[in-house]
Amino acid sequence: MRNTDLLQRSLKAVWHPCTQMKQHAGADALPLIPIARGEGLWLYDFDGNRYLDGVSSWWVNLFGHANPRINAALRDQLETLEHVILAGFTQQPVVELSERLAALTDNTLGHCFFASDGASATEIALKMSFHSWRNRGRSEKNSFLCLEGGYHGETVGALAVTDVAIFKDAYAPLVRAAATVPSPDARRARDGENAADVARRAAAALAAHLEQHHQHIAALIVEPLIQCASGMAMYDPEYLLLARALCDRYEVHLICDEIAVGCGRSGTFFAHEQAQIGPDFLCVSKGISGGYLPLSIVLTTNDVYAAFYDDATARGFLHSHSYTGNALACRAALATLDIFAEDDVIAANRVLAAKLGQALAPLADHPQVRHLRQRGMIAAFDVDTDDPGFSRRFYRAALDREVLLRPIGNTVYFMPPYVISAEQCEFLVDRAGQALKAALKR
Repeated sequence: MRNTDLLQRSLKAVWHPCTQMKQHAGADALPLIPIARGEGLWLYDFDGNRYLDGVSSWWVNLFGHANPRINAALRDQLETLEHVILAGFTQQPVVELSERLAALTDNTLGHCFFASDGASATEIALKMSFHSWRNRGRSEKNSFLCLEGGYHGETVGALAVTDVAIFKDAYAPLVRAAATVPSPDARRARDGENAADVARRAAAALAAHLEQHHQHIAALIVEPLIQCASGMAMYDPEYLLLARALCDRYEVHLICDEIAVGCGRSGTFFAHEQAQIGPDFLCVSKGISGGYLPLSIVLTTNDVYAAFYDDATARGFLHSHSYTGNALACRAALATLDIFAEDDVIAANRVLAAKLGQALAPLADHPQVRHLRQRGMIAAFDVDTDDPGFSRRFYRAALDREVLLRPIGNTVYFMPPYVISAEQCEFLVDRAGQALKAALKR
């Protein structure tokens, strides 16, 4: 099979996600890359061309493609159990994964509810928060609060707390939108302010909103430390510390959406650890299965769980899907957690993050680069250009230089798998610099 054959078949039969399909047609078409195989950091097409996966295939891949240890765990699981209904039945991988995730929160979040993807996890957390308040006789607490620029998924329920215009506006008539409060994005610093000052200013706005509306608010949902889809907006942990205290004061649940920023991306296994706080709900997905299989989990507290524990079925949590707690996905997640433990990945990532930061540092001197920033294994910079075609040109130029990087608007970001070496960090950044030069050349 050659690239051109699979490309034509895909364009005819597959409707690709978040894609204007017409952009893949015509003389100036965006490239659609048919991938034959993956190995470590690299993706290979059918003609032997290679691409360094600088975005972890939409932020999911932690330990490289075709990882031998995860592969072995899945082969073993295939020989025993692929899936069983989780209503009225249970199995070893889902129990072990629940216990290990709870232990990572020091068992403050001791109950795990399973789904398939990040948007589903968001919806579960929202429904669970509302329903728990209703079960406690507080049915007036039925609205939600989110940050400006927040992203929590694209299903109708998740769009209610997503504040990214391209996703939100198209389906606005279907959505019961949440209220928004200012983002603590450190790029919003005024003269003389630092990131902590911005966080405190945003927290003051949150306090004012909660003081006025808390009686109707079930939960505040945040992406801890990094708002990814709105351009890798990074903020100080001070905001989470203050938000936790405000949620306690006004009896509002705190939902930490760690779908993208969890599993070691921020420098700690969970990003909220850096503020030394605990949420009422924790949403985990993407990297938890190592990039292998769809899986998401919502962890919550004994207090929330107790609100549903009753003789009446209608007071139980009413949510399900057919593949809940899939044994193969859970086994992939267990193998992923094994790698974290056996290889001391969090400590190793600190060294890797420093190497990535060193490679990126010279870009700060580029005349059109703004706000070069990094937290853990996520780095980004903004490009000062009014060219609406910048992101498409950069993407194409990067592919031409053997790297997969997909800017978010004018924000170029790096989120590579944790198996990247110092030399590969330099390769990735060098090729990104070349792509930047090419993309800015009108």
